[in-house]
Amino acid sequence: MRRRDLLRMTTATAVAGAAGVPTLDTVTFARDAGAAGTPAVTRTVSGRLPAGAPDYVYLPVEVPPGVREIAVAYTYDRPAVPAGTQGNACDIGIFDERGTALGGAGFRGWSGGARTEFAISAERATPGYLPGPVRPGTWHVVLGPYTVAPQGLAYEVTVTLRYRAEPGAPGGTAPSGATPRPVYPPQRARGRGRAWYRGDNHLHSVHSDGKRTPAEIAAAARAAGLDWITTTEHNTTSAHAAWEGLWGDDLLVLTGEEVTTRNGHVVALGTDPGVFIDWRYRARDGAFGRFARRIRQAGGLVVPAHPYATCVGCNWKFGFEDADAVEVWNGPYTPDDEMAIAAWDAMLVASVRDGGRWLPAMGNSDAHREPQVVGLPQTVVLADDLSREALRAGLRAGRSWIAESSAVRLSFEVTGGGRGAHAGIGERLRVPADAEVTARLKVSGVPENCTATFVTDQGPLFTTAVRGGAIEWRTTPSYAAYVRAEVRHPAAGGGAPGMPGPMVAMTNPVFLGER
Repeated sequence: MRRRDLLRMTTATAVAGAAGVPTLDTVTFARDAGAAGTPAVTRTVSGRLPAGAPDYVYLPVEVPPGVREIAVAYTYDRPAVPAGTQGNACDIGIFDERGTALGGAGFRGWSGGARTEFAISAERATPGYLPGPVRPGTWHVVLGPYTVAPQGLAYEVTVTLRYRAEPGAPGGTAPSGATPRPVYPPQRARGRGRAWYRGDNHLHSVHSDGKRTPAEIAAAARAAGLDWITTTEHNTTSAHAAWEGLWGDDLLVLTGEEVTTRNGHVVALGTDPGVFIDWRYRARDGAFGRFARRIRQAGGLVVPAHPYATCVGCNWKFGFEDADAVEVWNGPYTPDDEMAIAAWDAMLVASVRDGGRWLPAMGNSDAHREPQVVGLPQTVVLADDLSREALRAGLRAGRSWIAESSAVRLSFEVTGGGRGAHAGIGERLRVPADAEVTARLKVSGVPENCTATFVTDQGPLFTTAVRGGAIEWRTTPSYAAYVRAEVRHPAAGGGAPGMPGPMVAMTNPVFLGER
């Protein structure tokens, strides 16, 4: 494809999978390449993508009959750029002969920028990719120029087809085998009946850009005192079948995906095993609602991740109308999390003002590699049992709180209004507007010098040192529409006036009043 053609397509194309998808010249292989005993044939193509290239560019590959394996390798240049200018970064993946339609069936794998090569056959596939037959037809290697330097991005893609051969044929390879039937984790573990269960629902392994294996993640989750985890690789489901033998009565493994778009990331939490959620759209394309519904249809929750993260493409641009919860604390506590909590609290205020729904808060580690800590933070949810269905219900209802580790223990409730009325986290205490109520927090396992704060729709109204016993504060529904609790470390170096310290634990709200 000539540069002027690609530039023209850049302005004309809105979203991958639509008419006018930016497509390079087709890579062709001789139809009889494998018939004469040739075990493999390789083609290499190169080109340059300009600054402002489309988000995704497709390289068609004509795959003839008789192919056992398709292997792809790629490189691209990284020229020096002026200070403050993005350099080159290019992701890669592949779709099979079923096509590249948005949300279609053709997806066969994605490794983003984590790998420079991959291979797919019926028997096996590189992590991030799905094993299965290499059927004849037009496959598409997809290049994702994440950022492009002003000089453009020079790429080279090498495609190798390895052929089947009759047994005993000169130079032939072994006949292709069957695709292994995937073994997915069960949807339930033994659990403790109705109880508080600790989970980390944003984790990465070698199946995307993480460095840990699933076995290492499972071991780290057990060491962190977790009851359940969710596997959430970037834009692929290949890890769903990678947990055989790693779950148990003490650890439930749910499947999901981190849908990584150019306008923010969303955790598809607890989707059916094997269900792929497409990511090839921006906020301006109006496609997110469709895929949010797809997540729910697959039994999952829609959870925008790290909405105020500063990495390219990480900041959340889709709004929260389609969300079921929001990840307000991602990994070690940072100013990004402080911003996310402030924005989430503002949404709580809007919900009580307008009588609309509210979004529960979650926290997850987003751990990729050592020394990132699995379970820092973790979401603790009240569920009827340790099952996907019960945990999903507890999360959706906001019966949950967030902690920096399993050492932190917490209980929070509001009582009052007579007749023993009480409400826990995520619930409503339905009492008259002038009824006096008592918020009660018990917390243990926290470091020294921590403080506890009760936060309402007016803001923080009571702060005290964490000591033994319960912390209590009285109010009325007319004064506070909700109350939630935060436990924080001391501000670093004494902190600037009014600047709080990092979070140790925080709860979802208890709502007050009859409305």
